[in-house]
Amino acid sequence: MGNCTDAVDLDKRVVRVVRTIIEVSGRTSFKPFPKSRAGRQEIPLPSWLVPILREHIEKYPPNSDGLIFTNEAGTPLRRTSFRGRIWKPSLVRAELLGEIVFDDDWFEGRWVDNDGRKHVQRFDTYRQVVSHVARFGAEGITFHDLRHSYATWLVDDGVPINMAQRVLGHENASTTLQLYTRRTVDHERILKALDGDDGDPA
Repeated sequence: MGNCTDAVDLDKRVVRVVRTIIEVSGRTSFKPFPKSRAGRQEIPLPSWLVPILREHIEKYPPNSDGLIFTNEAGTPLRRTSFRGRIWKPSLVRAELLGEIVFDDDWFEGRWVDNDGRKHVQRFDTYRQVVSHVARFGAEGITFHDLRHSYATWLVDDGVPINMAQRVLGHENASTTLQLYTRRTVDHERILKALDGDDGDPA
């Protein structure tokens, strides 16, 4: 979460990776560049995200370093705080981690822990059940999972590998192909290719 205002161009709809935040023994600091020259990429922003970022910046002005996303004290978000207070609760609300069942008088949380055990518990409020499932539920989706999905979607939508490579910040296109893409199965396209354009075996 090391994005500063000098690295975000909302008019051009890009985010430039020019620094990262490292955390050692609970203390955070800026690192000037990512781990390689290829890591200094520009990432395109979808059009729907631009007004959301503008509203966020207007509502929560960046700190003195220009950092866009901070904690209540205006300092960088620590990994553990972001994961526990923002990321995992968001997964629960999006129905990507556990399950919440509503009733007139209670909220029932259902989740699986890291050991694979299933749990069911009722709570008085929605906030309570979200917090509990987020805290005790399994890991859920990670940022690495998002990178994998993003790369796969780019390739499936016909984006050339070399372009996906630049956006992902890989030194070699082979990394993009081998580690970050798993083509989704499209049986209709495969069957058409096997049968030929006219539907008869080629």
